[in-house]
Amino acid sequence: MTFDPVFDIDRIADPRFVSENRLPAHSDHRWFRDPDEARTGVSSFEQSLNGHWAFHCARNQREAPSDFADPGYDVSAWDMIRVPSHLQLEGYDRPQYVNVGYAWDGQEDIEPGRVPERDNPIGCYVRTFRLDTPLQTGERLSVSFHGAESAVAVWLNGRYIGYSTDGFTPGEFDLTDALVEGENRLAAQVFTYSAGSWLEDQDFFRFSGIFRDVVLYRRPAVHAEHLRVRTVVADDLASADIELRVDLAGEGSASARIDGLGELTARGDGALVLHVEDPHLWSPEDPHLHDLVIEVQDAGGAVTEVIPQRVGIRRFGIENGVLSLNGARVVFNGINRHEFSLAGRVPSRELTEADMRVLKAHNVNAVRTSHYPNDSAFYELADEYGLLVIDEMNMETHGRWTEIRQRGAAEDISIPGDHDEWRPAALDRARSMLERDRNHPSVVIWSCGNESYGGAVLRDVADWFRQADDRPVHYEGVTWDPRYPETTDITSQMYTPAAAVERQLSEHRDKPFILCEYAHAMGNSFGGVAEYVELAYRDELFQGGFIWDFADQAIRMRDRYGRELLGYGGDNGEAPHDHDFSGNGILFADRTLSPKAQEMKKLFQPFVIEVSPAEVAITSRMLFTSSSAFETRVSIAREGRVVASGVIDTDVAPGESGSYPLPVEVPRMPGEYAIVVSLHLRAATSWAPAGHEVAWGEHVVAVGGTAPAVVAARPQVVEGTLSIGVHGPGFHVLFSRLFNGLGSYRFGGSRTGGRELLAGTVTPNFWHAPTSNERGWNGPFDEGQWLLASRYGRASGYHEPADISVTQEQGGVRIGYRYELPTTPATHCELSYLIDGSGRVEVTQRMHVPDGMPAMPEFATMLAMPADYDRVRWYGEGPEECYVDRRAGARLGVYDRRVPDMLTPYLNPQEAGNRTGVRWAEVTDARGVGLRFEGDPTMEFSALSWTPAEIESALHPNELPPIHRTIVRPALMRRGVAGDDSWGARPLAEHLLPTGDLEFRFAFRGI
Repeated sequence: MTFDPVFDIDRIADPRFVSENRLPAHSDHRWFRDPDEARTGVSSFEQSLNGHWAFHCARNQREAPSDFADPGYDVSAWDMIRVPSHLQLEGYDRPQYVNVGYAWDGQEDIEPGRVPERDNPIGCYVRTFRLDTPLQTGERLSVSFHGAESAVAVWLNGRYIGYSTDGFTPGEFDLTDALVEGENRLAAQVFTYSAGSWLEDQDFFRFSGIFRDVVLYRRPAVHAEHLRVRTVVADDLASADIELRVDLAGEGSASARIDGLGELTARGDGALVLHVEDPHLWSPEDPHLHDLVIEVQDAGGAVTEVIPQRVGIRRFGIENGVLSLNGARVVFNGINRHEFSLAGRVPSRELTEADMRVLKAHNVNAVRTSHYPNDSAFYELADEYGLLVIDEMNMETHGRWTEIRQRGAAEDISIPGDHDEWRPAALDRARSMLERDRNHPSVVIWSCGNESYGGAVLRDVADWFRQADDRPVHYEGVTWDPRYPETTDITSQMYTPAAAVERQLSEHRDKPFILCEYAHAMGNSFGGVAEYVELAYRDELFQGGFIWDFADQAIRMRDRYGRELLGYGGDNGEAPHDHDFSGNGILFADRTLSPKAQEMKKLFQPFVIEVSPAEVAITSRMLFTSSSAFETRVSIAREGRVVASGVIDTDVAPGESGSYPLPVEVPRMPGEYAIVVSLHLRAATSWAPAGHEVAWGEHVVAVGGTAPAVVAARPQVVEGTLSIGVHGPGFHVLFSRLFNGLGSYRFGGSRTGGRELLAGTVTPNFWHAPTSNERGWNGPFDEGQWLLASRYGRASGYHEPADISVTQEQGGVRIGYRYELPTTPATHCELSYLIDGSGRVEVTQRMHVPDGMPAMPEFATMLAMPADYDRVRWYGEGPEECYVDRRAGARLGVYDRRVPDMLTPYLNPQEAGNRTGVRWAEVTDARGVGLRFEGDPTMEFSALSWTPAEIESALHPNELPPIHRTIVRPALMRRGVAGDDSWGARPLAEHLLPTGDLEFRFAFRGI
């Protein structure tokens, strides 16, 4: 066959060149030969072209081979590349993580719509195929590139076939007329950057290549090209109509039936309709799907294909001013989810399904496909598992918007803005998404994209959505460009504090309000989220939001020493980049749960459970399900050990409340008891086993008593020239006048025997390794003097003996230090130790924080122990890390961990591992020897294998130094982690350390 290039590569830089010879967008249904084949799920009409393709990567369009698609072009020496994959993860080009700016920002100065000339990696792919069976009379063959970023041109047997942009929806082409018998040679050229890349400035790794399936599709002579399924539910929910429209290619007809419901019948307007009485409605609580089977017949009545299509009967829309599902007001307990894994954006049905199970098990009911359409498998699984989906088209021009917001550029630079040359691309992206995804009941809202400012083009996109379908339309950008408020049916904002949302709703009540992004979960974050959740149930117009985001975006790499790490921006030598701003996940990149998941599950739970010593009050946030569907369990535990348990039969209707007496009583034995009431699945579901806990509440009650008095002999005090020793049976404590504090605690023998339990001087501590949020508000710059105060406070000058107070008290002897702190204004901190005759040391830390001081990160005492003391057991809140503004999901219990595991492995090491409400904690070695710490009555507690300075110095967990000590930091308080955003938002006032006089008291002793 003669080579017929036709394609002009320079056209990739034309915004109006959206596609050429691409088949019209259509529903993502599958078709089979007959019902038996349909039941297998393997279609003889499909042939996968996934696998290894011959591959060549050119640096730019000038260096790309112009004739590689010629059947005579020799590719035998080319590399082989996996399809699907990203060329950047296969050894070509390099991964680049960028949040806001365009990938070429500062590298090449190009006009909007143009493409980089120097660096535009182009993947040339070639493979051959033979059809499994020859085409039958009237059959046609197409190839679909389900994802090719950012644009793809296709040739078959040297003949140019077509071109497509928008790599996140299928680019499908008819191959029939270029097909030959036997072996066929398919060639594709995939461009990293095309004009469409100006519409694809999302917060993600910038990849390119064929990253979703490539499939050959046979179309029989009579074929259902497109399906439109619609359900119309009566106002009283007592009946529904299922409407089906089938667009046929060829002369024939279609019939349809739904298992258990009956045949659809023809209506005068061409639709097939089935009326259903008392319909079983689809919802996240009960995602019931009906099996619709469509048979297509040719003019002679022979079946040409069978199409299984799952149908969820539901009604979603704005009713009485609020977003409603099946007549009930919805609150989105939602999350944004990039289709991303350690393999990049190459989708895996197995991983997607695992994500669904995690989301459902953690009480998430909605997902926003940020910021592009996902692979079709995602929507199938969302239908099945029951998630509400905001389906977002592939549109973000954040780099242009930033020029307007931060550099004062004119509004008319926005893209697509009011520019006619971008209208075809924008409408094409909307059409490609809607037509593919329209039959999924999980899709309840169409989104015009993300962070692309505003303008007439996006207004027209919204109008097109409404003309094509009846679902509400969403777009957040009108917040910044309010010229066309009709672009969105929903008031949508990002990262607005809960109090500001409430103020706005007090004045503007014309539309339902959601936060399409909130609770920026970057690193150790996700604090104060309860404020948003409670507001959603206090004001009917605020209907929840979508956490940013589901999982960290990071890629698996190895450092120069062969150690594995998860890489983020800059780790591949790329520029520009946005560092670790990709690490915003409730899950880590490897899909393990971060501690933030514990909090999210609790805040999103569908029942509010208030427990008292005698009864429990349950308020349902379910829409359609009674609490009787769950088993309600009661347990009473004393210091982690269950002493009583029972079960309650409850029947709280959706949206209602009910109270029930507890079937067990708190014991009279003195002690502290945790009463927990929890609701559990009675039977296994697709996402969790029977017994899975969906909601819980806790009440802690203390039963008083008189503890037996323990009288120990007064310890011996030895005042030396530079040291003061305190000694008693089995313990020896030494304080240094020269080195500013308590330096030795030896337990279990003579002063030369036993075990030394300290590995350094005890000091007051006010600083920790800055979190992502603290860096975001410039905490190290504003508050850095607390770092100096922690590291360089002094009780004496260099080699000058400190003035230590020694006071005999009834309980023992008190040794006191007064630390001068290098702060402005000047201040000091007092640290005293009351040692009794048993070796128990009561620590009291006091200071006055004067006005004018910056906010203090923590008020704590820091002790170092030898590294062998690497086990920690505590009675307090857990099991996962918690802070004052992220402790709702933590419950009282006794937990244990290895100390090296207490530092949560955030992408960029930072303050982590804290526990709140700790009554006691034990840090021991493998034999159980160590120190026991006791709160007065509670404390916050941290035991890590590295100092704050070591943690702060590491850019990745693999860079943490070898372990030499265990660092223990009991604290009065560590400030909240915050999380409204990660670029300026601080913790709420109630989650900050107080100023003025501070006092912290705890105790420790050897065990």
